Amino acid sequence: MAEQSRFQTEVLPETFVADPSGVVPATWIAFTEGPAAAEDGTVYFSDIINNRIMRFEPQAGRVSVWRQPSGRANGLLFDAEGRLLACEGNEFSDNDGNRRITRTNMQTGDVEVLTDRFDGVRYNAPNDIAARKNGQLFFTDPCYGRRDQMEMKHESVYRIAPDGRVTRLITQPEIERPNGIAISPDERTLYVVDSCSTVGGNRKIWAFDLAEDGRVSNQRVVFDFAPGRGGDGMAVDQEGNLYVAAGIQRPRGPHETDDVPPGIWIISPDSRLRGRIPIPEDLVTNVTFGGEDLRTLYITAGKSLYSIRVRIPGFVVHRRM
Repeated sequence: MAEQSRFQTEVLPETFVADPSGVVPATWIAFTEGPAAAEDGTVYFSDIINNRIMRFEPQAGRVSVWRQPSGRANGLLFDAEGRLLACEGNEFSDNDGNRRITRTNMQTGDVEVLTDRFDGVRYNAPNDIAARKNGQLFFTDPCYGRRDQMEMKHESVYRIAPDGRVTRLITQPEIERPNGIAISPDERTLYVVDSCSTVGGNRKIWAFDLAEDGRVSNQRVVFDFAPGRGGDGMAVDQEGNLYVAAGIQRPRGPHETDDVPPGIWIISPDSRLRGRIPIPEDLVTNVTFGGEDLRTLYITAGKSLYSIRVRIPGFVVHRRM
């Protein structure tokens, strides 16, 4: 039997270390979220803590700041016409987030505010967004930051019609805290991550039948990550499989466990767990498909943007292959 290296040890040196639980993050220098890949291959992603949207050019291997301040942007997505949608939230802030949905014309740079209030009340912190080819948009509005800054009395899912009308689509008690959102390739199913960071809170992925007019029905559970850290953002491939950013190595409190290791969890529409792509960060936040053939998976986690090649192309509304 080979001799064990003297550098291989998993035990903390108790003579020197007072806390047996190990190291924890003392601060953040970046918090990446919401990746979206343009048709030309450029990937845009949010750095919420630094209040900016970054741009990654894969061929040049170059990263640059695209927009700062970003209004505390979180989830990003290109709509059916290739315009960049941004969920401008309010996390990691002293109430300086814009709390709105914007749309940027990538040719002119013009920014349009699609909605910043519902029934005259400011949103909590728009988090993620999905789009249909008919122009309908669906976004989530949870509160994961300071709850004393909430003006809404609920955390909900909304629909924006092509004419700009906003409808509150799903709310309590049907869901607890909506996060990631996605639409199936046939655009007949709406998926919502319900991840509530309270003891006993939901860790579920819900599916809803999605009618042509944007109404939802037939709520059902696709997958439940409880009691571990539930899902955050997600993407869908062209066969309808969900790629969900979920899990954690070190629980952040009594509301979650380490039962679900961090990674991208692949789940079929009929609720079968197909596998996990491990990610070497503790907090995996979101995922999208890009590349010329839509077979490059881009993943935001911690301070990094990761990528991996996959076999099944992704589904994105602005690129039909």
